[in-house]
Amino acid sequence: MMKKSAGILLYRFTQSGAEVLLVHPGGPFWQHKDLGVWSIPKGEVEANEDLLAAAKRELEEETGIAAPEKYLALSPVKQKSAKIIYAWAAEKDVDASMIKSNNFEMEWPPKSGVMKSFPEIDKAAWFNEKDALEKIVIGQTPFVLELIRRLRQSS
Repeated sequence: MMKKSAGILLYRFTQSGAEVLLVHPGGPFWQHKDLGVWSIPKGEVEANEDLLAAAKRELEEETGIAAPEKYLALSPVKQKSAKIIYAWAAEKDVDASMIKSNNFEMEWPPKSGVMKSFPEIDKAAWFNEKDALEKIVIGQTPFVLELIRRLRQSS
């Protein structure tokens, strides 16, 4: 069965234009990585779970942000791993410094036999289109491009 992820790309309008909220993965592996590792808040869809319900659940688990009411469906994107990511955009301005992520456990340092807990997401930030396209995982760039294009068409 093909793996599916679902997520929500939050956006807001500022004086300089539209911005999107991206999240940075937590844990020691990602600590010193920046360009090309940020993501939309997303996660795996459980068996028989509604895609939008999964996206809302992941947004809340990874950021502590309550899911908005209105959504704009974005085109699904197939990743190199063959996983398909389903995403929705929603307008909501939040304080990115206030996110609160769930944790995951992993052995750290490797082969130490010591399990440590790390936040799934260690930070979130707002980015304009140019910066977002530099920061986001390359396989998720279509979400930013589609959202910006659609926002321009509707303005």
